[in-house]
Amino acid sequence: MSAVVGALSEAWAELRHHKLRVLLSLVGIAVSVAAIAAVLAFGDYIRQQTIEQSDRYGGREATISISATRTDGGTLDGAAFDAQVRAAAERFGIDHLTRRADQLAEPASVQLTDFVRPVSVRLADEDYAVIHRTTLHAGRWFTDGDAEWLAPPVIVSEPLWQALGAPSLGANPTLQLLGALGGTYRIIGVTPAEWAGDNQKTITLLTDTYLQRAETLSANDSMSWELWVSPDTVDAIGPELAAQLRAGAGSDVQVSLNRADWGSRPEYQQQVAIFELVTGLIAGLVLLLGGLGLVNIQLVAMRQRIREIGVRRSFGATSGRIFTTVLLENVVATAVAGVIGIALAIIVMRTLFALGVVPPLQDNPPFPLRAALVALAAAVGIGAVAGFLPALAAVRARVIDTLRF
Repeated sequence: MSAVVGALSEAWAELRHHKLRVLLSLVGIAVSVAAIAAVLAFGDYIRQQTIEQSDRYGGREATISISATRTDGGTLDGAAFDAQVRAAAERFGIDHLTRRADQLAEPASVQLTDFVRPVSVRLADEDYAVIHRTTLHAGRWFTDGDAEWLAPPVIVSEPLWQALGAPSLGANPTLQLLGALGGTYRIIGVTPAEWAGDNQKTITLLTDTYLQRAETLSANDSMSWELWVSPDTVDAIGPELAAQLRAGAGSDVQVSLNRADWGSRPEYQQQVAIFELVTGLIAGLVLLLGGLGLVNIQLVAMRQRIREIGVRRSFGATSGRIFTTVLLENVVATAVAGVIGIALAIIVMRTLFALGVVPPLQDNPPFPLRAALVALAAAVGIGAVAGFLPALAAVRARVIDTLRF
């Protein structure tokens, strides 16, 4: 143990003696380590961004989607089936459940300032925003008690909000619906446009608000129930939940259950795996280039230090001691450069978030410990590899030849 401490102490003394050479040789390593740490951290950010985008469509991992239809062509008793689903969710301890209808067959009509405009109607419940990570351009999502308002709340799409004159939500703006859903509704939120040039004018209603006015869905409309469960228990819950719902619904109702979230889709998992492979290869290439530069600098530096090596050999330093000292010089130096590079990567990532260059996510991943450990291990490893050749050259040099320089 004392020999290792002594070798490290000697290596550190040599680094302090050759500060300028060390600084020049390790700038590339520090930048390379910062690059590899930033690439790995950004890879985690892209992965989380992909997950959140997928969650907005299919739901979080793991989301079970339930649908039911009558086999005799009749209209499903939605209230009765909803009660069965909620009772089953309570038995299994499922906290998040929402009804969902993406587009009703018969659109509603909105009274604008100059004409009446048809709009698409979507239905959702309070937990929909949690399950689907719904973000709003302005305002808020539905909460408990909203269905009891005299002027029921409604969430409109950004194109419809612009067509209404982009009223301030703080002024409690309303819109007038005509037809079966006729009445005055209060706008509480605005969903952002889904893509550039999106002109889809849509309103989102609480399912209970819709059923209070339309009483039931038409035969051409479809509703699904979504439950967010733990990924660890979904495989055990799914079959039993399906069996209970089918038994309670009766023989004339067909009940279907399936995973709707991204975690059940192999194409998403494959995309994530490919992205991690590509980022890993890029990070490795960056570090390799930095390591090659360090090897060249250290070999040149060793030729300049050959007289120093000869003097130490003449005073009794063994080949093993010389080899270990030169090797540890590089390892210690690259470890220090690695720590500096990791700190630089953290500062850069935080600056990008602070300046808004990188859009924030709902669950912004912290700087991954994995990235820091991998970058530090890579720095130490490249230091060992880069120090091996100079150390070998120092050991092979003969004392009499080194003293001639």
